[in-house]
Amino acid sequence: MDVVLYTDGACKGNPGPGGWGAYLQYGAHEKLLHGGEAQTTNNRMELRAAIEGLAVLKRASKVKLYTDSSYVKNGIESWLAGWKKNGWRTSAKKPVKNEDLWRQLDALVQQHDVQWFWVKGHAGNPGNEKADALANMGAQEYI
Repeated sequence: MDVVLYTDGACKGNPGPGGWGAYLQYGAHEKLLHGGEAQTTNNRMELRAAIEGLAVLKRASKVKLYTDSSYVKNGIESWLAGWKKNGWRTSAKKPVKNEDLWRQLDALVQQHDVQWFWVKGHAGNPGNEKADALANMGAQEYI
């Protein structure tokens, strides 16, 4: 059985106070996680949501991870290998933004079998809506 993980980030101003949310399902079990930072960006919170959701898993798992962030999905599936090969530089030879979080996410992804799915945000997907509510809850704690 796969773990289903929905992740989302929120930012009130970009940069500004932000929050992340992760909603996990495994069979009949659910886990709701959220947190935030006083000064951050939306992309950092999207990454943090995926990191925190994967980090809570106690053993190697098959994970279906749903995100409404093209940045996170494209980063992990298309850009990460090149960044690593180029010493954490973009194709334009600039430092990768959010390298600290990309490194954390990369390490966690190596521990699990993760399938990545993009979902349209704010479109009524129940898992994405829960993750969004959790991310906003996290952000509210820093406003």
